[in-house]
Amino acid sequence: MCGRTACTLAPDEVSRACRYRDRGGQRRQPRWRDGDADKYRPSYNKSPQSTSPVLLSQRHFDKSAPMDECVLAAMRWGLVPAWFRENDPKKMQYSTSNCRSESLLEKKSYKGPLLKGQRCVILADGFYEWRRQEKDKQPFFIYFSQTRGPSQGKTEDEDEGTPHEKNSEMACSPEEGSPELNEEDKEREKWTGWKLLTIAGLFDCWTPPGGGDPLYTYSVITVDASPNLQGIHDRMPAILDGEEEIRRWLDFGEVKPLDALKLLQPKNILTFHPVSSLVNNSRNNSPECLQPVDLQSKKEPKPTASSKMMLSWLKSSTPTKRKDTDVCETKGEQQSKSEKQPKSSGPLEQWLKGANKKPRLN
Repeated sequence: MCGRTACTLAPDEVSRACRYRDRGGQRRQPRWRDGDADKYRPSYNKSPQSTSPVLLSQRHFDKSAPMDECVLAAMRWGLVPAWFRENDPKKMQYSTSNCRSESLLEKKSYKGPLLKGQRCVILADGFYEWRRQEKDKQPFFIYFSQTRGPSQGKTEDEDEGTPHEKNSEMACSPEEGSPELNEEDKEREKWTGWKLLTIAGLFDCWTPPGGGDPLYTYSVITVDASPNLQGIHDRMPAILDGEEEIRRWLDFGEVKPLDALKLLQPKNILTFHPVSSLVNNSRNNSPECLQPVDLQSKKEPKPTASSKMMLSWLKSSTPTKRKDTDVCETKGEQQSKSEKQPKSSGPLEQWLKGANKKPRLN
């Protein structure tokens, strides 16, 4: 299953991280739907009912748009079916944060969206999963192995998981004010920051029976766990690997439901590290939620190959002002936190604090 994620990139960074090639080979960058960038709040610890960035076909909102044009939207986690008749979504008697790929055509809540082509891609830095132990559960943070830069050679620690070798940029409207990116723009806007996890999902649009604004919500599709994750949990989110899989999943006109379902397979392409039990409480929203821990000493472990690659680009990036996270604090609380905050101990901690995730400019 998938009950917690992290997505710490600012709205403009999410858009840049989602650049893709259209059918004509042009590199494009998806816009946010009007007003949706303000609805999304970066967070180290997102739980169901929170709002996340979602990628989908622009054709869902504009019937005249090209089928391969995509848009970013802020949607609430936990699908509310269009046919739900109560005035308050909280009155739903069952959870729809996850849906099993094997039973999508059997469940009324998911069959409708699937047959209507309401497929989407949920974006996240990664997700959390808990491994059952004798007395408690150990949380892990799971994510794409980060792509090696041209100057980075293979390291002796390259055994932390299956490397992710496919395209580092995702599949799926153009940058604001420009339908295409010229060669200069392509180089300037090239994203070399954190590679977002791309998760297959279904969405629906619910309107309160008594009237009101429509609510867009989604459900994460899950499959059997891949071999390298079976020691943590028996299920995992359905991961879309590379531009072509994302394009096919979102192209509901050309790719029919049964063919799209074939894309939902366990993929042995993720890496992970153990994290603190701080993440167990969804109210905790701080960089420490992502901090790797040593299961024996609870101290920061020896850097792995993936973290070394991350440190490499962190050292050459510069601080950027980030959008506020989901946690609401008073000015007094913020001042108190800043007074108590210890100085950064290194690039990894700076990354976890969200200070150095601005992409490098080539």
